[in-house]
Amino acid sequence: MSTKYIFVTGGVTSSLGKGIISASLAKLLQARGYSVTIQKLDPYINVDPGTLNPYEHGECYVTDDGAETDLDLGHYERFLNVSTSQANNVTTGKIYQTVIDKERRGDYLGKTVQIIPHITDEIKNRVTKLGNTGQYEIVITEIGGTVGDIESLPYIEAVRQFRYEHGYDNVMVIHLTLIPYLAAAGELKTKPTQHSVKTLQSQGIQPDVLVCRTEYPLTVEQKKKIALFCNLSDSSVIESMDADTIYDVPILMKKEALDKVVLERLKLQLRDEPTLDNWKHFLEVFKNPKRTVRIGLIGKYVELQDAYKSIQESLVHAGVSNECSVDVVSVHSEDLTDENAASELTGMQGIIVAPGFGKRGLEGKITAIKYARENGVPFFGICLGMQCSVIEFARNVLHLEGANSTEMDEQSPNPVIDIMEEQKAITNMGGTMRLGAYTCEVLEGSLSHRIYGRHEISERHRHRYEFNNQFLEQFESAGMKATGKNPETGLVEIVEIPAHPFFVGVQFHPEYKSTVANPHPMFVHFIKAAITEKEPVSAT
Repeated sequence: MSTKYIFVTGGVTSSLGKGIISASLAKLLQARGYSVTIQKLDPYINVDPGTLNPYEHGECYVTDDGAETDLDLGHYERFLNVSTSQANNVTTGKIYQTVIDKERRGDYLGKTVQIIPHITDEIKNRVTKLGNTGQYEIVITEIGGTVGDIESLPYIEAVRQFRYEHGYDNVMVIHLTLIPYLAAAGELKTKPTQHSVKTLQSQGIQPDVLVCRTEYPLTVEQKKKIALFCNLSDSSVIESMDADTIYDVPILMKKEALDKVVLERLKLQLRDEPTLDNWKHFLEVFKNPKRTVRIGLIGKYVELQDAYKSIQESLVHAGVSNECSVDVVSVHSEDLTDENAASELTGMQGIIVAPGFGKRGLEGKITAIKYARENGVPFFGICLGMQCSVIEFARNVLHLEGANSTEMDEQSPNPVIDIMEEQKAITNMGGTMRLGAYTCEVLEGSLSHRIYGRHEISERHRHRYEFNNQFLEQFESAGMKATGKNPETGLVEIVEIPAHPFFVGVQFHPEYKSTVANPHPMFVHFIKAAITEKEPVSAT
């Protein structure tokens, strides 16, 4: 069977949830027995989100093969429980960089390089690259931005060509749009959707399905009106009501028969009806928790929830595993001081110190860690959070004057966190990172070993600086143990304080691997520790 392609576009406004709709459709198709992957085409000129401020673009997600990608890939993995790769996120920057490199090499034999055909051909190549692997029966490609944006024009044109070249039965377009509610008139308005579809049509694309985001249910008459003015069958107008949680969306799309409409349009068999029993069980536990646990999330981007999206969702997964609701209290690390730490953090049953770059808010993170360490509050530090726990221990337990990371203080007399020697000569910001999956050997008998249940693990990284092994003996003698190391380099990946109820810092990003089907054990046992508060935790 030839690969089938589904393109998902957005209209009227941004942030409608194309990623969630794409992931939900993929989940339904997967539940019917189809092999599916999802790809994101982003219209910005950055090569990837790696150098973007989280305030600009939210979290930067990282794949096993080291791609720095859009946060929507996190949704894809959390829903499908299938890893993504470099090929699953393409930006305009990557497209143009590839085409310009080809031009410089003379690949175009002196021809004038243009948007059509060279840029559009490269976009199509990135889509077929996934389809040609032989791994997937269906490739869903989400196109970022909003139809009508100048940045999206080459992508829309590429989709128009793609459908012509691959055949009508093999390619379809789903358009996600907004049906706004006009409070003054007390009505849902379909006109913006009509105009959005007309914009698509003017660019040579007739959408096959409309998914309509709405605050209120669409009447049969409204669906018929939308179908009539947008050249669609009534069944191809899908209602997408605002949901309590993103995890409701696959269930809502199943009720609307989105998967059935898609399979019929692509002339694919309606295999077994998706039951989604495990998914429904997850939702049942999520909505009916037996208890609530309060977790302080300490970071410098807490105003923007998307900056820590994977951590937030990992806590949801871990909460369901423990049959509890996780009340995440965001605490801005810039506002945290020795004077207000007790008042700000009292009542927290667990403290997570989030990743990040740069010195802003660093001292507040260190203050939170000191509070957690001294008061027996379960602590989980991720990436910079782990490094901050090392700095805090060095200053307040080892009494190493001026202990710091050379990222924050190049002249620190006690650089307990330092850049890798081989990275010091690299000046390009994109080239100094340890990115993607690395192996870690976990010390037998440690808390981390009990949590993972195995000696060797693989986790994803995104950082430049490392624990300085010159200080390792001092740390271990004073009670902070290196319980996870990279077997090839000896770099420290996990630190623990065994005398503490739960004190774990990890150099990697476990939040990138937590899914609905497989909640990450580190988060699961952190929440378990938080529930039992100051009682010793025995991971099972």
